Amino acid sequence: MALSLKKIRFINGTFNKGEINKRKTAKYLDISRNTLKNYLAELTLFKVKFPENRNDLKLFLTFLQKTRINTNRYSCLSEKFPAIYNSIMNLNSTLMIEWNNYYVKYQNGYRYTQFRIYFSKWLIENNLIIRSRDSKIYLISENDMIILKKWRLSSDRRKWEKAVVLMDSSIGKPISEIRKKIERSHKIINEWIKLYKKNGLIGLEKKKHKTSKVIIQNIETKKAKLITLLHETPKNFGINRTSWSLISLSVAYKQNFGTKISRTTISEYIKSQGYVFRQAKKVLTSPDPNYREKLQNITNILSNLTEKQKFFSVDEFGPFAVKIQGGKSIVKKGEVKTYPQRQKSKGCLICTAALELSHNQITHFYSLKKDTIEMIKLLELLLEKYKKEEKIFFSWDAASWHASKKLSARINELNNEEYRKINQTPIIELAPLPASAQFLNVIESVFSGLAKSIIHNSDYQSINECKSAIDLYFKERNDFFLTHPKRAGKKIWGKEKNEPIFDETKNFKDSRWR
Repeated sequence: MALSLKKIRFINGTFNKGEINKRKTAKYLDISRNTLKNYLAELTLFKVKFPENRNDLKLFLTFLQKTRINTNRYSCLSEKFPAIYNSIMNLNSTLMIEWNNYYVKYQNGYRYTQFRIYFSKWLIENNLIIRSRDSKIYLISENDMIILKKWRLSSDRRKWEKAVVLMDSSIGKPISEIRKKIERSHKIINEWIKLYKKNGLIGLEKKKHKTSKVIIQNIETKKAKLITLLHETPKNFGINRTSWSLISLSVAYKQNFGTKISRTTISEYIKSQGYVFRQAKKVLTSPDPNYREKLQNITNILSNLTEKQKFFSVDEFGPFAVKIQGGKSIVKKGEVKTYPQRQKSKGCLICTAALELSHNQITHFYSLKKDTIEMIKLLELLLEKYKKEEKIFFSWDAASWHASKKLSARINELNNEEYRKINQTPIIELAPLPASAQFLNVIESVFSGLAKSIIHNSDYQSINECKSAIDLYFKERNDFFLTHPKRAGKKIWGKEKNEPIFDETKNFKDSRWR
């Protein structure tokens, strides 16, 4: 019986100390006393032959191997190893079958464990490898090899691992060597090889998990509900905080919707919607105590809007300087695009505009400043343009010039029955947004798209050149939605952040684009 190096080292150490209790030592090492006696006899012989190297364990192992190999029993077995190897490789035999054939003829021969150990040593000495047919790939087609080479150069580690397994297996490398290279278990490597042999590369492709439509809808509903919570302050839910935290959101969600939601899930859902808490503190929360009432009023107007009524989202873009602007652009790897920090402005612009939600049409002009006079000018411009309508609604944020007494007085004049009869103009009704709720102003989405496509990375030589670019942008946008009314509200040319449709769960304002 061959012992492990650890057991041989223990026997050697105990023997060097002097007296050795054979019964206790054999029991401790879980070997028979006869096996222990044989090792002690060989150890005694070794120390007689090599008195100067009596404590050299490596030399003793070499001496032990030569002593064992030179026995008649081993010589008889070693002569059969070439034939055994040939039978396994070419005649579909196995090592167990070969040992059974051997043991039938030689009743005093080695048991299977020792037989396997000596055969493995013989294979190593002769640089031979035996692998199971199930764990070997004999042929890879040219098309598969082209794909595998791409996988091997891929940054996807899983594809690289599979390519290494298949390609190295096809050239005869053992699984033990492949396993060390990709740091995977024998089980996984064998599974990949079996899948390839059975189904080809299709069997190795990552299977897409099918998610139930009901589950997807449930997730989207939860995300929308979370965003509605972010738009209000925690105090509206009896939570003594000035800003939201994951814990307070979890508490408010359960309180308002009757179901639990974990903090981890809340964090994941908020991030998936493009929000972070830094933005939430600055942009997403409205302190308006009448937030729900104002929001409900706007929702009711839009849900009952008739064909002879129009709803306008109104705001100003700017002021912004006409000069070299930075922004994202495609550049060659390693290059850095720069623009001067200090430069002389060619002028300043403010664009006042209104977005009609039913047909997604923009009406705009350029202002010298943001004030009530410019708002009145926009009102009169829209009244002239939409004379045939019965009523028009104006929705804007809580800027001071949007709620001035002068503006209110002018609206009262325009709504006067006698004035309307003479000028044939529609009724004007205001639908103001809650305070600090720019994220609900739909036109902000259009302004964000304008900034990204027209202002960023620009170098206009004059104010007129910049105005021409803005005019063309709005004209192309209006023409597009007139030609494709069914597509109104979709992300036109991929430049608008959100669909320009009134939705409480969206954040239409992105300060990075303004």
